[in-house]
Amino acid sequence: MTKLIMRVVIQRVTEASVSINDKVKSAIPGGLLILLGIEDTDDQSDIDWLCSKISNLRIFPDREGIMNLSVKDVDGEMLVVSQFTLHASTKKGNRPSYIKASKPDIAIPLYNSFIKALAVETGRDIKTGEFGAMMDIHLINSGPVTIVIDSKARE
Repeated sequence: MTKLIMRVVIQRVTEASVSINDKVKSAIPGGLLILLGIEDTDDQSDIDWLCSKISNLRIFPDREGIMNLSVKDVDGEMLVVSQFTLHASTKKGNRPSYIKASKPDIAIPLYNSFIKALAVETGRDIKTGEFGAMMDIHLINSGPVTIVIDSKARE
């Protein structure tokens, strides 16, 4: 049986924005762009663990240029975008299957809970995309630094 997970891709950015129909919905001047994929077995314990991990992840440079500071330490902002394609299965054929990704009735409440928990954890407003919309993401990845975290493996 396949292990089901909440998956995030975190990118350290100097700027990021999400646009829908050529209109900017949200933008941040610097911090973290967080792409969030949700599966049916995900729950509040996954959200709480991920939000704590993300907000304390030391991936920003200190004065010596060593990645030793968190997004909270640098007063960075966060942009969270739902992305069901993080659960794509490419095992068979050339057209990815998204059967493992949660349907909106399960995913939307978990997505909203993730945003609220991240706001509580960091004490900041969290910028977002729009669940289920076709979005264009613009970003400048700083470093580049990109981290993938799996909630079930806790890594």
